[in-house]
Amino acid sequence: MFSGVLLVCVGNICRSPMAEALLIDRLSDSNYSRINIASAGVGALVGHEADATAKELMTEKNIDVSAHRARQLNTELISEYDLILVMEKSHINAVHNMAPSSKGKVHLLGKWSDFEISDPYMQPRREFEVALELIERGVDEWIEKVFS
Repeated sequence: MFSGVLLVCVGNICRSPMAEALLIDRLSDSNYSRINIASAGVGALVGHEADATAKELMTEKNIDVSAHRARQLNTELISEYDLILVMEKSHINAVHNMAPSSKGKVHLLGKWSDFEISDPYMQPRREFEVALELIERGVDEWIEKVFS
């Protein structure tokens, strides 16, 4: 159904890299393992690694995000992916403003239970844990509704 899924947050060092890695991990043994899954940020810290706390949490789940490097969302990326999952409602507007033709393919990661995922950047570990719990919930709901 989808050939590519792009996960989007602001800096592309906390939420979207965790979501990207989780989605890849969850779909790795399915018929959807060949989907192109990536992430980007609307205000990316281009070239930066994933946040240290994000890396630590993902390592605890046996998922390695050490190779991640942040990249800026742009119109080329938006057109390349047919499903774009964002963390906050304001990100939907940011993507639509950048590429009005993206309407219809941009959704909240928390769409199915109508929740947003707050940015844990520069916050204590507990805020990252809360964000990751919501990311897992969103990823699992998308898999259940769309990829199963």
